[in-house]
Amino acid sequence: MKRLFCVLVSFSFNFWAVAQQDSIRLNVKLNDDQKSISVEQTLVYHNPHRKSLNQIKLLNWVSAYQKRKTPLLKRKIEDRKNDLYFAKDEQLGKLESLQYSYNNTTSEILNTKQEKIFVPLSEALKPGESVTINLKYKIKLPDARFTGYGINVNHILLKYFFLVPETFEDESQSNSFYRDTEETANAGSFWRVNFEIPKNWKIYSNLIQNNDFEFEGKSINDPEFQISKEIYPEFSLTVDGQNVKVDLGYQTNEYQRQILSSVLTNHLKFIKSRTGNLPEKLFITDKFMKKEEFIGIDDIKFWKFKFQMFTDYEKTDLDYFSTISKKVMDEYFISNKTKDHWLKNGLKSYLEIQYLKQNYPNHKLIGNLADNANIFGIKPLKIFHASKLKLNERYGLAYHYIYTQNLDQKIDTPFYELSNFNTTAISQFETGSLLNYLSEYQGNESFDYFLKQYFSEHYQSEVVGDDFLSNLENHSNGKSAFLKKMMAEKHRLNFNLKSFDEADNDYFVKIHKNNSEIIPLKIETEKKSGEKTTFWKDGNLQKNDTISVPENQTNKIVLNDDYIFPEANFRDNYLYTKGIFSNMKKIRFKLIKDIQNPEYNEIFITPRLTFNAYDKVLFGMNFKNQGIFDQKFNYSATPYYSSGTGKLTGSAGLGYSILPPDSFFRSWNFGVSGSYFHYDNDLAYKKFGASTSLNFNKNPRSAIGRTLYLGYNYYERDLSPLMIANNDYSKYNLWNLGYAYSDNRMIHEQYISGNVQWMEDFQKISAEAFYRWEFAKDKKISFRWFAGYFVKNETKNALFNYGISRVSNYSFSYGLLGQSATSGILSQQFILAEGGFKSYFNTSVNQFITSFNVDSHLWKWFNLYADAGVYKNKNHSAKFIWDSGVKVKVIPDFLEVYFPIASSLGFEPGFKDYGYRIRYTLVLNLGALINNLRRGVF
Repeated sequence: MKRLFCVLVSFSFNFWAVAQQDSIRLNVKLNDDQKSISVEQTLVYHNPHRKSLNQIKLLNWVSAYQKRKTPLLKRKIEDRKNDLYFAKDEQLGKLESLQYSYNNTTSEILNTKQEKIFVPLSEALKPGESVTINLKYKIKLPDARFTGYGINVNHILLKYFFLVPETFEDESQSNSFYRDTEETANAGSFWRVNFEIPKNWKIYSNLIQNNDFEFEGKSINDPEFQISKEIYPEFSLTVDGQNVKVDLGYQTNEYQRQILSSVLTNHLKFIKSRTGNLPEKLFITDKFMKKEEFIGIDDIKFWKFKFQMFTDYEKTDLDYFSTISKKVMDEYFISNKTKDHWLKNGLKSYLEIQYLKQNYPNHKLIGNLADNANIFGIKPLKIFHASKLKLNERYGLAYHYIYTQNLDQKIDTPFYELSNFNTTAISQFETGSLLNYLSEYQGNESFDYFLKQYFSEHYQSEVVGDDFLSNLENHSNGKSAFLKKMMAEKHRLNFNLKSFDEADNDYFVKIHKNNSEIIPLKIETEKKSGEKTTFWKDGNLQKNDTISVPENQTNKIVLNDDYIFPEANFRDNYLYTKGIFSNMKKIRFKLIKDIQNPEYNEIFITPRLTFNAYDKVLFGMNFKNQGIFDQKFNYSATPYYSSGTGKLTGSAGLGYSILPPDSFFRSWNFGVSGSYFHYDNDLAYKKFGASTSLNFNKNPRSAIGRTLYLGYNYYERDLSPLMIANNDYSKYNLWNLGYAYSDNRMIHEQYISGNVQWMEDFQKISAEAFYRWEFAKDKKISFRWFAGYFVKNETKNALFNYGISRVSNYSFSYGLLGQSATSGILSQQFILAEGGFKSYFNTSVNQFITSFNVDSHLWKWFNLYADAGVYKNKNHSAKFIWDSGVKVKVIPDFLEVYFPIASSLGFEPGFKDYGYRIRYTLVLNLGALINNLRRGVF
């Protein structure tokens, strides 16, 4: 009885607290400078907590727009956006003054720089009680280039700027920060806002408009107001008898203006048929549209060429459906978008999937590109598996791509902790795929009935993710219970079609799963004609199971086709029933790297063309099993024909990676490799190696990487008669043990490494540190330090010495075009390693060296550099050397030219051979260039 009484009391309090609605009334004046607003605000605040409050916390998120040490700035730097960091003071936002009054008491708050402000109360506010507070303040608005909110050229967009209580405030009133992730600040309150603006300006908002200057309504999503000099498109639509107003906060082209009314009506009808209700008003800003539009359908533009993937109508239709579906979810119910982000995002993707099934069932992932890319009557893209993938498969593909790199995250990860890629691949696509999987299993009508019923009951009310899942579990009779666990972990679920047996006109298919979760399975049989039949098997606890499907001319058996379920491996989901590949996987050769077709064991063949001074032009073919997606096991072999020697050369390697979902390391890699090339005229080398590296776990939003590695390499070199006479090394082996730390973030880029290398004749230890600072926008200065020391050196010659101006490259690990070149253009290639001096110091180091390299922006493409160091050789005293000059950045970090000016050698432009003293860096590694350009994407 006592327990029942406590439950009733708790329920009564929660109901009472929820029933209390805060109200916010604002008079907002756009000041004459059109860069600030003056606000008079009346706040009726109800205490939602179980304890009394002595102060009220108000969010002051305009203070996030500072240049140092705010979570917003940190996030922008992580996204490789430096506008806020280098902003001028007049571009930043801030709360300039704040006065408050209540109970006939007026006071001023002086500290307005924090993202939360506490208004003290003279009397404790008991749970459920309310207090009315009057506020008067002035806000200096930020430049819109930082987040899209603030001052733009022709409009001002206001969101997250007013002082409001936090909807999901905890009992301790802890910090809540603005990060530009569309987090929930204040929802569920009643707002009434009156504006005072210049003539000929117009206001748009997601609240209901009473007149030209007044808006009011319940804030399901945080209110936003756009004050504009322009008139934007407005649509008054009738959807199944309901009037819905859609306002845009941007201009559209003429074609879109002609079709949007019917397009939006169709979209809203589709959404309403699955949700039951529609908001009375939708306001879409340009920021929102760009963030929520359909990904991957834009035209491909290259130089003067343009390739259209989808028609103008298809692009408009898909972009606006994606945007409208998310906007409806935002205005439909209240949720904590930091914690339960997956709810609205997943529903958006679920609606997209259903819309594609109905309206674009046969459209391909790359649209019409394979047909439109026509070269002399040939359509080269047709050979790619990517051209055959359905548009609906993009949801599973995105998750699978990030999983193969072990950079996926749990669905219930707080939104601001998700990497940029995972905000789409995990929060949207993976969640939407799971909801679609359940919908197909239960039947679309049953699942949509649940959505319509549940959200009709919670229309414009708060929805908690756990409550949604619990109700879904009840509706599905417990069959969706696996969702909660999948959302709470980095799952590695996998189903494997092991084999089949034939008996009594049926196939008995053996299935293995790597877990004991109760998950339903989708099985399809396919005839040679392409006709498919679908079967569903209820989940059970068994790891090994069997399902019977009719023979009925079945040619192929498929599990979870079209990437419908987020599995760890799709390559074991196919079985053939006929021919020599019965119970096996077919082998297929593919020209050029592609998205892997999981139905086959594919070998990708890619032409290769490279060059070095001794093999000259090398013509080759690369054979590898890895396509676009990373694989745990991979192999690669590249035989070349050397035009310089008329011989076959090449390289090959095998690798395997361990990728645990939750561990102190992200990947543990093992590899063996071998290569055969020429390092001098008619002199070849062979290299055989084995290595292992441990890449430590990392925050997917972070640019920090940490690696521990161990490697062994064995070398055989052809020697010239002179080298034999000098007792040079023809065979040697090297061991390497090292650790590397890198942080490639913007502004402050760092790299630290340590290495121990040894063989029978020497042992040496080296360390390197690199720091690059962006001291002004697009202007950087870098500092590098290197130190190397021979613990033991009993070598026969200078082969293994440290380089001052030029590395020896005895490990054949640097990309030198002329390995042994001592004169000519190839000898002028520069590698920033070891000493790192750009001027030629015609010696190497066999005892110790330490050097310091500085490189600083000067003007446009031009940098100044300077190097200084001390080195010591055996039986010689230590020497100090230095150099300086100008660097021209053609492609930064990949193609740069160094012009020496002054050094320990003298004034170098005065030397007769100055042309041969000019150095250059040239990196021909396309993969490294691509990785450099994609930083910040993930």
